[in-house]
Amino acid sequence: MRINKYIALCGVASRRKADELIQKGAVSVNGARITEPGLDVDPERDIVTVRGKEIRPQEEKVYYMLNKPVGVISAAKADHGETTVLDLIDDTGHRLYPVGRLDKDSEGLIFITNDGDFAYKLTHPKFNKGKRYLALLTGEVDEKDLRKLTRGVMLEDGPASANFVRLDRLVKGNSRVEIVISEGRNRQIRRMCEIIGHPVISLKRTEEAGIPLGNLKSGTYRTLTPKEVRTCMSESAKEASPKKGGAPRSGGAAAETAHKNGAKKTKKAPGKVDNKK
Repeated sequence: MRINKYIALCGVASRRKADELIQKGAVSVNGARITEPGLDVDPERDIVTVRGKEIRPQEEKVYYMLNKPVGVISAAKADHGETTVLDLIDDTGHRLYPVGRLDKDSEGLIFITNDGDFAYKLTHPKFNKGKRYLALLTGEVDEKDLRKLTRGVMLEDGPASANFVRLDRLVKGNSRVEIVISEGRNRQIRRMCEIIGHPVISLKRTEEAGIPLGNLKSGTYRTLTPKEVRTCMSESAKEASPKKGGAPRSGGAAAETAHKNGAKKTKKAPGKVDNKK
């Protein structure tokens, strides 16, 4: 492969600009400076540097959404022979890794990619990317319990709170609750619910950064659309919004009124609590 084509494939410069870099003596092959644009290189054997920095062809960026089953770990490699999320992805041509975490006992949406910027935008706290879960909790929760989650509880690694909480329905004496958080601490929802006295029976992530899991079957995956990738990469805060008919997302009198109304209707209809008080 011609050296100028190789430099262009690495995303350093166009072929014409690559020729100029070579003529200026900014390019070396295997430690030797070159000045002839017509040189051929072997991408598998030769080491090419531009201004002293090694360059490699840019890897195609890929983005997957997986519906992780219970029992699968969110890791690139298993230490004890467990099945990993990467074992479920039929892609051996890219160096993939999971974005964020979803504990072994939980299921649902997790993103898989080879794009470090994509992972950073989804996991750094400053971008406030919301994650929605359906949690089945032991016993019957009431408005007081929901209020504790939104106002915050103290965990061993600091305070934690939910952005949005809604009682979805009762299931044989237990409570299915919809919870939105924007942090990603280890087993955060499980620990929060233990503190309010309603441990998690099952937990499923159904949405992240505004991208819903939809009807994707457990153990299967799909490629994200370009629009979905742009949504995830947006630097503006993207929280999972309440479902239609949910409580208001902003504070103030409206949220407080909804909170009180929900408390009155706990036994007749699912309660709703939104926002940190």
